[in-house]
Amino acid sequence: MRLVFAGTPETALPSLRTLIDSPRHEVVAVVTRPDAQSGRGRRVHPSPVAALAEESGIEVLRPLKAGDPAFLDRLRALEPDCCPVVAYGALLPQSALDVPRHGWINLHFSILPAWRGAAPVQHAILHGDEISGATTFQIVKELDAGPVYGVVTEEIRATDTSGSLLERLSVSGAELLAATLDGVEDGTLEARPQPADGVTIAPKISVADARVDWAKPAMHVDRLIRACTPSPGAWSEFRGQRVKLGPVRVAAGERLAPGEIAATKTTVLVGTATDAVELGEVQPQGKRLMGAGEWARGVRPEGKEIFK
Repeated sequence: MRLVFAGTPETALPSLRTLIDSPRHEVVAVVTRPDAQSGRGRRVHPSPVAALAEESGIEVLRPLKAGDPAFLDRLRALEPDCCPVVAYGALLPQSALDVPRHGWINLHFSILPAWRGAAPVQHAILHGDEISGATTFQIVKELDAGPVYGVVTEEIRATDTSGSLLERLSVSGAELLAATLDGVEDGTLEARPQPADGVTIAPKISVADARVDWAKPAMHVDRLIRACTPSPGAWSEFRGQRVKLGPVRVAAGERLAPGEIAATKTTVLVGTATDAVELGEVQPQGKRLMGAGEWARGVRPEGKEIFK
């Protein structure tokens, strides 16, 4: 099939590579978000998907909105049979959905209808799910509600961050997306409606949402930090400045007041509503990432100082 691939971040790269290498399909163009500023110098960079497409000699479309007339005209001229989507990051109007004869098929990183929305992997970890997965489905106007083609599952490990889990799902999901497109082309795969029960929503987790509440149980603190790693990054305040926090370890049997810091030569413990947690890596505001022990030796927390 002639494909126009839509995606933006690194998460989409395994799928795009798989489809570029497929002997059954031709990626004639990609659709991605406009180039954005990033890094310390705030230089403008293409999205990871745009960079890979350009390296591969594939046309790149960067509409400000997917309903822009010039973009729709070019999309129609490309005559795609199908438009696979992985983390594109923008809404698709009906005028765009109507262009390819097989529609737009999305790879979503949850087992639908669970965790519809922008942050399914983060919410799966935050809420203590034991199993996650990826789903291919036909895009319709309602958010992540279209009929399903296929599913793969993935165990959520006790140490998984949203980054590590998403990395595994992006690889297994790429295989699922390719198999889905093969089945659609063959006419051997039929999409089935999602069940009405079990719908949950996964809105984007903001920087404010990522602030650690030390009055919560240790299990919640652990899940929040892992869910927010690497983005948007869990954080707390110490002496009025933000400190970004990497994954922690629950220190069973160690008890401190919520937020209270206890530092030794080798460990830094922080109290929660239940057991304390041992900090891993931290990043003080305006400084580099470092081990918690190195941070504590620099700031020398005094008796009963707390994270807020």
